[in-house]
Amino acid sequence: MNNNEKMSFLKGKGAAVALVLCFVSVIAMVGAFTYNNYQKSMEQQLAEAEEQTENLTKEESEATTANDIVLPEAERNTSDTEEEEDEKEEAEDESSEAETEESNTGDVTASGYTADIWFGEESILNWPASGSVLINYSMDQTVYFSTLEQYKYNPALIIGGEVGETIAASAPGIVTNVEQDAQTGLTVTLDMGNGYSAVYGQLKEVPVQIGDYVDTGATVGYLSEPTKYFSMEGPNLYFEILKDEVPVNPLDFIEG
Repeated sequence: MNNNEKMSFLKGKGAAVALVLCFVSVIAMVGAFTYNNYQKSMEQQLAEAEEQTENLTKEESEATTANDIVLPEAERNTSDTEEEEDEKEEAEDESSEAETEESNTGDVTASGYTADIWFGEESILNWPASGSVLINYSMDQTVYFSTLEQYKYNPALIIGGEVGETIAASAPGIVTNVEQDAQTGLTVTLDMGNGYSAVYGQLKEVPVQIGDYVDTGATVGYLSEPTKYFSMEGPNLYFEILKDEVPVNPLDFIEG
């Protein structure tokens, strides 16, 4: 290789080295610029994170302060609630005592009358009509009904009387039913207490209503013409006594 060729080779090599150095310098500058930007970005993010942390801490502090202020009000409301519950319990106790007093003195009817009604095995019934027994109570064997021309059980007393006569209550009671029945006509039922009821049938012009208190001897109605089921027997009072809805013999409670 001659000198010219060497010089030319060295120049080419030097140019290549210079180019590489320039490229390396550019890369270094870009890297430094990128690093500076990254560092600034990280510092900014750290600053924002610190600011958010401070805001959260401030909000939590404010919330805690607010809760501290609300707490006494909540305690006062709880105290008020306990007082209301105490007042409610006192009112319930008073109501229970009032109900007990009413139970001891008697039943309160729909008309507001307080009545002491009680009927038991030793109680006595007054005779409710003017006549005598036409068909006796019989639930253990059948008895003959003239109008029906047949034998059948009879859960009541069929007592003779005169049309228009006053039918009086045999014992105190509260009217629980007033109805028109095909067999017994206009019929009134009295609750006498302790599961006992008295049924008065074949009536008219009934002056009582459901809920009324009827004392012994008070009018429950007037005797009517008999229904078609008792036409042969003539005017009569259908008189039935029930214990827990089961018929019992009225004569067991009538003296003599």
